[in-house]
Amino acid sequence: MPAYRLYCFGESGNAYKAALMLQLAGCDWEPVFVDFFKGATRDAAYRAEINEMGEAPVLDHAGERMTQSGVILNYLADETGKFRPDDARGRRECWRWILFDNHKFTSYFATYRFLKAFMPDSDPAVMKFLEGRVKSAFYIVDKHLSAQDFMVGNAPTIADLSLAGYVFYPIEEHGIDIPAAFPAIAAWRERIKAIPGWKHPYELMPGHPLPKAAG
Repeated sequence: MPAYRLYCFGESGNAYKAALMLQLAGCDWEPVFVDFFKGATRDAAYRAEINEMGEAPVLDHAGERMTQSGVILNYLADETGKFRPDDARGRRECWRWILFDNHKFTSYFATYRFLKAFMPDSDPAVMKFLEGRVKSAFYIVDKHLSAQDFMVGNAPTIADLSLAGYVFYPIEEHGIDIPAAFPAIAAWRERIKAIPGWKHPYELMPGHPLPKAAG
């Protein structure tokens, strides 16, 4: 049995953060499919046995089960020694950007993309509000990356893997032309793709494409 087991599904950028870390760090791991779109995370058994928060990803390793992508990334960085700054200041910077990512960058973008891709009848006023929040967060990261190749220091860290969670999904799912509007993010995205072992979320995790609805 692989050393690491990750509960995940292809459409989840938060799960992709953990899956990408496992992949790029060369860990012995396997995905465990979570059928989110059929209500798996809302199931009482899932919440009782897998994650009381009713979310994915969930990582199993060495008899421990952990949740929240930032916690998982930090744990894997400590376990593998990879994508982790050597100094305390760099590690604090990683957490600063991971918290910004969870609170704003991924938070707004993931919600916007979910509604646009999977709930097309969403309130236009809500979508306009979210789009503005997405672009505001993206402008901050784009400006930061216009001065350096990666989020913290000169090499990729878990901060990059956190912010990269949703940026590889196709434009058809979110409608934001990243290369045109945010060229520094687009260039950074290519640098992430160039890391040996990189895979697209739909290639790395199970569950895509979604089965078409009958009728």
